[in-house]
Amino acid sequence: MKALVLAGGSGTRLRPITHTQAKQLVPVANKPVLFYGLEAIASAGIKDVGIVVGDTQAEIEAAVGDGSAFGLQVTYLRQAAPLGLAHAVLIARDYLADDDFVMYLGDNFIVGGIDGLVERFRAERPSAQIMLTKVPDPRQFGVAELDATGRVVGLEEKPREPRSDLALVGVYLFTPAVHEAVATLKPSGRGELEITDAIQSLIDAGHDVQPALISGYWKDTGNVADMLEVNRLVLESLEPRLDGDVEDSELIGRVVVEAGASVRGSRIVGPVVIGAGTVITDSYVGPFTSVAKDCRISHSEIEYSILLARSSIDGVHRIEASLIGHDVEVTPAPRTPKAHRLVLGDHSKVQISS
Repeated sequence: MKALVLAGGSGTRLRPITHTQAKQLVPVANKPVLFYGLEAIASAGIKDVGIVVGDTQAEIEAAVGDGSAFGLQVTYLRQAAPLGLAHAVLIARDYLADDDFVMYLGDNFIVGGIDGLVERFRAERPSAQIMLTKVPDPRQFGVAELDATGRVVGLEEKPREPRSDLALVGVYLFTPAVHEAVATLKPSGRGELEITDAIQSLIDAGHDVQPALISGYWKDTGNVADMLEVNRLVLESLEPRLDGDVEDSELIGRVVVEAGASVRGSRIVGPVVIGAGTVITDSYVGPFTSVAKDCRISHSEIEYSILLARSSIDGVHRIEASLIGHDVEVTPAPRTPKAHRLVLGDHSKVQISS
């Protein structure tokens, strides 16, 4: 079995962070989201991985390399434009050959990995196996409809009127039967080749498509709120570790201070991870915060946030629920006298309460 990991796309919902960084490399607990997926694939016993890349190919390749750090053999597959999940399968046809494969969306996060899912697929080997979870608003997802026996009878991509609350999670398992279905697809109204249409084609042709309902945690880390929530979840399982330098400070709960980091005159309430080379002085860092390497925090307060590498916060009273990019400087606004500056046309009427 091989794996096909999708790491293209522009990450529009995470802009402006993704103007300068691949969305799959935005860190959760100081580790790129993509790495969690690669670790899950390796844990399931899969060695050969094709990573579908787009405009951020160089950045993805620099981070992942040949895959040996994960115990994988990685091949990079260029996708000229993000034209749908099924399009990724189409361009990977030669790489996948006649092997079964798991398709994993590189910006998805699944607690517990995919070991059980892969084992079940290998044992039963349906033409396709889809991972489903209940969501409050299925209109934002691909949605599956099951019959009374639990069989998959229909799929629809982002329906206006969903027939169930079961959304497709970003992990799919296929036999080579899917290639014939993908080859016949036409672009949807969104201009994409939809994987839901390919799976529906398998169902219509009488192929066995099995659902796997998950009760654990899954998130598509496509926006800031979801990134912060996943960061919170990962930090919940943090094992405290003190490898850096701490002086005149209070560390409470699960706190990791990486080697080379320095904490002076500060209060850190975990779960918190502080990256190598970071200096925190006379500050408060609150729960569910990840501070990457080589940052500076002084005379400030921050919690429930992600701070990326080489950024600084100086003299800011309170920051929370924030995603702060690389090489950012956050400081107080200058104290200027309050005044109104106006350009008013003829016959204007203005009321100012000050």
